[in-house]
Amino acid sequence: MADWHDGRPPPLARPVLPEGPRSTHPPRVLMLYGSLRERSYSRLLAEEAARVLEDLGCEVRWFHPHDLPIKGPGLDDHPEVVRLRELSIWSEAQVWSCPEMHGAITGVFKNQIDWIPLALGAVRPTQGRTLAVMQVSGGSQSFNVVNTLRLLGRWMRMITIPNQSSVPKAYQEFHDDGRMKDSAFRDRVVDVMEELYRFTVLTRDLRDTLVDRYSERREADAKRAPVEERPQDRLGKGGL
Repeated sequence: MADWHDGRPPPLARPVLPEGPRSTHPPRVLMLYGSLRERSYSRLLAEEAARVLEDLGCEVRWFHPHDLPIKGPGLDDHPEVVRLRELSIWSEAQVWSCPEMHGAITGVFKNQIDWIPLALGAVRPTQGRTLAVMQVSGGSQSFNVVNTLRLLGRWMRMITIPNQSSVPKAYQEFHDDGRMKDSAFRDRVVDVMEELYRFTVLTRDLRDTLVDRYSERREADAKRAPVEERPQDRLGKGGL
């Protein structure tokens, strides 16, 4: 428990939504996928989603995980680590596409998320950004991966949209050139990307307000106060 709690919590203030002009630039979307295979179905699914996003007017950028080192100490300055973090900061929305491996997400995908910290000083690379989750499976339809991706998105303080895509027997759903076949599964991909577009446009200018937290404001205020006035320095005084 934080040590600035002194029995005198500050009063609550009614949240105020910012006013002013809305952003007009194309929504910025980062695509992440979770396989290194040459014919990666999670990448092909993400590529199909990216085509939809570009048709909607979004600016799409990619991070390819092939040269990303395994998360470990002393590698924060690795060029691919730096690039991944910069892309996450650039983004206003992200699409996560991952295959199911042994009922869970792949290590390739988890390694990418592990390299993105909740905070880089005052910058938060994922907080308040919108997120769409998708998965591919080799067998019957499953939702293990999208459920796990939702958990990760919540942990990264992202706004995960309600809709999602899960493509079973993915090897049957793509043409030889990598384009997705016209099917109900592709229709769902379009649904998800349209929803991501709407949520991103509606929330990107309110991102900092939507994730503003009372507990963090209280912590910041305590740290800014002079040492002799900080609540945690009053704890234990006056009676013992």
